[in-house]
Amino acid sequence: MSHPHKQSEQTDEKPEESTEAEPQRAEDIQEDPVAALQKVVDELKAENADLQDQVLRRAADFDNYRKRMIKEKQDAFDYANTNLLKDLLDSLDNFDRTIEAAATATDVKAIADGVKMVNTSLVSLLEDKYGLTSYGAAGDAFDPDMHEAIGSETGAVAEPILKAVYLKGYRLKDRVIRHAKVMVTMPDGTVDGQQPDSAAAEHDSSVCN
Repeated sequence: MSHPHKQSEQTDEKPEESTEAEPQRAEDIQEDPVAALQKVVDELKAENADLQDQVLRRAADFDNYRKRMIKEKQDAFDYANTNLLKDLLDSLDNFDRTIEAAATATDVKAIADGVKMVNTSLVSLLEDKYGLTSYGAAGDAFDPDMHEAIGSETGAVAEPILKAVYLKGYRLKDRVIRHAKVMVTMPDGTVDGQQPDSAAAEHDSSVCN
């Protein structure tokens, strides 16, 4: 009879052990979301740090690019006329040779011819390679867009014309870069500027007939 009683005591003890283990499992379950959230936070922090690093790198790259562009723009401005000046060096050398020759020359005409040759070479260079041309000659029609009148007088002309050119004008391709300074002859009213052409004259005579 004593053995069955011992067995019943053992069976009663087992349920008590199982009830003590259940609260431990609940605590483990409650800890999992916290760990998961912490993992997400850590990942976001790492991603944020990486993005900040990328932003800083790109800002540094852009600043370097901006500084490089500023320098290149300044260099382009400072050395824009390099090719022109290099081409002018030959003319300067020729002028130096002419001056040296003039110091001991006895023939004035030879010196004048040398200067004229250098001038012709320089003008050809500027016209042919750079599109710089001069304008302004006595007898040309006066154009206020191209000429600067520094004086005038009246004369027997049908329209204003250049009487004299004191300083030639220069045009770079199609743009005037220096107006010619001129003396202008203005119409005095003695010459009629309206000259009918032959076709109009024939038409008028046929109408009269």
